[in-house]
Amino acid sequence: MSEGSLAASELPLTGSNLSYVIVAAVIALVALGFAFALVRAVLATGKGTQKMQEIAGAVQEGATAYLFRQFKTLGVFVIIAVILLFLLPVNEGGLSVKIGRSAFFVVGALFSAFIGGAGMALATRANLRVAAAANTGQGSRERAMQIAFRTGGVVGFLTVGLGLLGAAIVVLIYKGDAPTVLEGFGFGAALLAMFMRVGGGIFTKAADVGADLVGKVEQGIPEDDPRNAATIADNVGDNVGDCAGMAADLFESYAVTLVAALILGKAAFGEYGLVFPLIVPTIGVLTAIIGVFITRLRASDRNGLTAINRAFFISAGISAVLSAVAAWLYLPKNWSDLLGDSWRTALGLAPTDNLRLSPPVVAIIAVIIGIVLAAIIQALTGYFTEVDRRPVQDIGKSSLTGPATVVLAGISIGYESAVYSALVIGAGVYGAFLLGGGSTVLSLFAIAMAGTGLLTTVGVIVAMDTFGPISDNAQGIAEMSGEIDEDGARVLTDLDAVGNTTKAITKGIAIATAVLAATALFGSYTDTVGTALTKAKVTESLDQILNVSNPRNLVGLLFGAAVVFFFSGLAINAVSRSAGAVVFEVRRQFRDFPGIMNGTQRPEYGRVVDICTRDAQRELITPGLLAVLAPIAVGFGLGIGALASYLAGAIGAGTLMAVFLANSGGAWDNAKKMIEDGKFGGKGSDAHAATVIGDTVGDPFKDTAGPAINPLLKVMNLVSLLIAPAVVMWSVGSDKNTPLRILVAVLALLIIVVAVTINKRKPMSVASEEDIAAATNGGATPGDGSANTSEDAEAAKV
Repeated sequence: MSEGSLAASELPLTGSNLSYVIVAAVIALVALGFAFALVRAVLATGKGTQKMQEIAGAVQEGATAYLFRQFKTLGVFVIIAVILLFLLPVNEGGLSVKIGRSAFFVVGALFSAFIGGAGMALATRANLRVAAAANTGQGSRERAMQIAFRTGGVVGFLTVGLGLLGAAIVVLIYKGDAPTVLEGFGFGAALLAMFMRVGGGIFTKAADVGADLVGKVEQGIPEDDPRNAATIADNVGDNVGDCAGMAADLFESYAVTLVAALILGKAAFGEYGLVFPLIVPTIGVLTAIIGVFITRLRASDRNGLTAINRAFFISAGISAVLSAVAAWLYLPKNWSDLLGDSWRTALGLAPTDNLRLSPPVVAIIAVIIGIVLAAIIQALTGYFTEVDRRPVQDIGKSSLTGPATVVLAGISIGYESAVYSALVIGAGVYGAFLLGGGSTVLSLFAIAMAGTGLLTTVGVIVAMDTFGPISDNAQGIAEMSGEIDEDGARVLTDLDAVGNTTKAITKGIAIATAVLAATALFGSYTDTVGTALTKAKVTESLDQILNVSNPRNLVGLLFGAAVVFFFSGLAINAVSRSAGAVVFEVRRQFRDFPGIMNGTQRPEYGRVVDICTRDAQRELITPGLLAVLAPIAVGFGLGIGALASYLAGAIGAGTLMAVFLANSGGAWDNAKKMIEDGKFGGKGSDAHAATVIGDTVGDPFKDTAGPAINPLLKVMNLVSLLIAPAVVMWSVGSDKNTPLRILVAVLALLIIVVAVTINKRKPMSVASEEDIAAATNGGATPGDGSANTSEDAEAAKV
């Protein structure tokens, strides 16, 4: 039946389709059950020595305190967003839909927070157990890796389980109005994820950069040496950034892609379009379970990455086959059976137009495009960031000529990889678009289904990502405790190197999901605008309104690209400021407590944790306000066409910027690991110092600014989607109100200007008068445990 012949709220959900949605909800609960079972299995493993437990306990305490403080800060944003969301008009549905949208905004935010928090809580307990397992003799490599990966599996199961459960419940309750309600669900998830990504990224990289600059470069001590006051904060940061932040990021990608697929699916496939986008993620839940449990390290495997890649590609293949079978069995074979006799009208085709591909074939190819895209991005990212590949090897060789060439080589590799990744993602998007055969609605739905197909692998992807910080923390606990043998240390070093690569790979895949989700949301935006224009009885065509040759729209495109650069700059600058404060604090402790270096005095770890926590909460406000308010300023100020161009500019610039930042940072990190493993002089050499500097530049690239662009794109798309009816109504509709529209735009712009002005007035480096005096007058040289030379004094005065 044609969707156009029924109001959204009247769109039926018949017996068999109702059963499919219920099955999807049940399987989502099964995923949550598996998560609970894996939690018990992980916590039942050995916890190591008393000293290892004390170190892990300090990391747990710091991570938990940070996350609770962050949630208190974000609670204010959630309350304001709920009120504003309720006040915004909707194209379809009445008061119940507006209430549902606001209520499920809170649900999405809570789910995002819970996944991030639960993943971090388990990761801070699993890291200790991985370190203990690595110290158990023969078979320790296999046991340590299994604990780390299955901990990541818990987070993966929570992601797919809660995402699918939330979407299924909304469809069951609201039926045809479900896409509108799910806008709130996706927005809540995306908003929390963005703040957690930015805040966690600032915390982790401020601690990491500060620890490396003073510990490795100035004092010449190992990365996780307990004499470094920033080590606990560094390990805390791995969890609040990579575990909590990344888990929330991938959850919101999952939720937002489902939102776009259901909005476009209702228009393209009618009733079937409300169900099929749930069937594919349901298959993804099953393959996630398979993928996690088949990830086993064989004796013949060169390293853990071999086992992880094998499991990923097997689960991706299973997803492709099962999705194809489901599409063929579920969807009608003819367009008339799917949408009724008026199917051409429903798809925006001419009366004589025909589609060469049947509905199941369109769906099958779209889903497979997404799965193949994930596999290609994994291979491509791995090439640019793995230790034994030429790009990282080249950066390692460049360290022989100093830090400047290391930085240049990393930037070059980042730029090059961004081009290839953008071409691959663009090919995937365009390939899905071609499936529409001239129907824009169908083409956009195919893109959304490609994103859904990619996310059938998200359970394994999240496990891969969480594996990284757990391995990193395990090595840190082992090194700080000093209670692990040489073989155990080698196992943890190998796992850490694999974790660096898996983190880079999952960031690449997360970027691909962000682009597909943002593109699909862009299609949802145009669909929403078209409905609003029809409702407002506007005669001008949508194509005319969105024409980029209009100077107003071109300005919007430039603004969209500029916001990506500005957002990235704010995030990196925040890390720079906070890292400066950490550097001064660690130097102060080395200077004021001379017994630290010989082990007779204990560093004040809590001071650095407090600095990072304070700065992360303070610094995330401005980027967050920019992401939410910039689309409002452009939309109400320049109009609906300029806002569409703004989103296009942001997606284009964001794709390239995110890949560049992630891959250059990952390559620098593994080049440092390669030197530490003995290449080109090993630890303590000039080459090592050069790669440490490259890594400190790359840290905020790959773990703060780069990953934060993913939720940024989706937040801006969702804000635009939510305000589109109001922008149309106040600019060209029957309720046209130019003064009110301009007032909203000016107010949004004014808030951004005030926030940026306050941000720019903060000093580049936070230091006390005593620190500056010590750097100016005391001036000891690097390596003697006190403040640095007069060059630091100049930096402190900035």
